[in-house]
Parts: sequence; structure tokens; C-alpha cells
Amino acid sequence: MPYDIRLVKLTGGEMVVGKYNAEKDALEDAAVLQTLPSEQGVQILLLPYGYPFDQKFDGEIAWRHVMFQYKNLPEDIKDRYLEATSSITLSSGNLGLDLKSDSPANLADISSLLKK
Repeated sequence: MPYDIRLVKLTGGEMVVGKYNAEKDALEDAAVLQTLPSEQGVQILLLPYGYPFDQKFDGEIAWRHVMFQYKNLPEDIKDRYLEATSSITLSSGNLGLDLKSDSPANLADISSLLKK
């Protein structure tokens, strides 16, 4: 079954991507998008919504907290989200996200960013 992955803005202003569950009317496996200025421009980080206390992508947000749903979800963000929430590796363009190295955008161990 394909996932209904949506990019939304919450009433608190955060941009969140997650899997929409129609039965629960909620976003599951929620990830917040953070921007990180760099020498190359701006990089986008995907973090578990409850980070730093929740380090897994398993949070759930009720749809009533959604203020806006984006019509277009960039394929790069969708691919990186699927990689971060599963063991699947997809190849696509580059958003400056490097999930496999020690770069600041490393989602596998984001705590290393805070230690530097």
C-alpha cells in the first residue's frame, strides 16, 4: 500500500512531513523540517517531531493542528523522508542532505551535530 505522504504547516508554524492516516485523521511518523544555513546555501534537516526527547520517527499529530497543506511535496523531501523512516535507500536529486556521512545534515545520528 503506498503511503499518503503530506507536507503541512501546523498552527504553531512548524513545517512537518508525515504519513496521513485517514482512519485516525492524523499524521503518523511525523518529521519536522529544519533549515540549516551553510556555505553552500541552506540545507534542510528532517528530524523526528519530538526531537531531542523522541529520536525515532514515530510521533503522531492530530489533523486538527494542521493550518495549511502544501499541494506539492518536492520529490527530494519525500525520498529523504522515506529513507529516514524506513530501511529503504532511494536515489534522487540532492537537497544537501547526506544521510550516510558525518555531515551536519546527517539524519542517522543528528546528535553529532549538537556535540560539535
